[in-house]
Amino acid sequence: MMMSVASVSLPVNETLEIKKNRFCPLDGGNGRRISIVTGIHGDELEGQLVCYEVAKRIRENPDKLLGTVDIYPALNPMGIDSITRGIPGFDLDMNRIFPGSAEGSLTEHIAMKIVEDLVGSDLCIDIHASNIYLTELPQIRINELHKEKLVPLAKEANVDFIWVHGANTVLESTLAHSMNSRGVPTLVVEMGVGMRLTPEYGDQLTEGLFHLMEKLKIWDETTPPVRNPIISQDPDEVCYLNAPVSGIFLKKKNHGSHVKEGEEIGAILNPFTGEVMESICAPSEGLLFTIREYPVVDEGSLLARILKREEAAE
Repeated sequence: MMMSVASVSLPVNETLEIKKNRFCPLDGGNGRRISIVTGIHGDELEGQLVCYEVAKRIRENPDKLLGTVDIYPALNPMGIDSITRGIPGFDLDMNRIFPGSAEGSLTEHIAMKIVEDLVGSDLCIDIHASNIYLTELPQIRINELHKEKLVPLAKEANVDFIWVHGANTVLESTLAHSMNSRGVPTLVVEMGVGMRLTPEYGDQLTEGLFHLMEKLKIWDETTPPVRNPIISQDPDEVCYLNAPVSGIFLKKKNHGSHVKEGEEIGAILNPFTGEVMESICAPSEGLLFTIREYPVVDEGSLLARILKREEAAE
């Protein structure tokens, strides 16, 4: 059932409307509810495929639905329509205005309505897709303020990596922080690359969502076992590789690769002279979970992230 979450008037007789699709049993279900949201950033589309796959499976198996599934495929529809990361016309990152305000601007009003609509969910999944520059291994990012509640849930989501951040890195204006602060457990998924779809990652997360729905008594089906994710809670375990010079980055390892200390993962090239300006090597053995996709780099551009623990390289 299509439902309106927020609706505001725009110039030239247009309306900005945030919608959700609600699936629930004919008898109303058992009161349990999961909310799947995506599209906060208009250039992140991996979640669109997940929404499609979840809706398709529920539509094909309505008898297995025990609770409510709310799907919000486009929290920033103007951004998606214009292939813009933020909200076009406002020069604004939507994930920096939550929880919003009734007395605020148009965008703050919409953010408030979204938060109000999500309150009451037993679990919220906020799906992101890195950006156009980087490819990410399927992972869930959690701030340590809520790790006791969220890590057990994240372990059931069929991702490869759970990254627990320190409290000093928490942005209070994000959707996830707003919902977790209101008692709605919210998992932030990062996977794939901006402006593209990675079907294998969409399938992987979809299986994880149905596994979570089974655990929450929302889905009546025995789902396959999920992956056993690597969990990192130590900030010193993650190594950031930044470009030492400007040029063209040619990657030589894919994300998800296990690399050895000193192994080359890419090179920065000079297209004018035909020279290799810098060879980019792993400073430690571990899991390459982020890699640069967009080849043009400036000095300081993020090229890769490596999880340095030995178990990640096994």
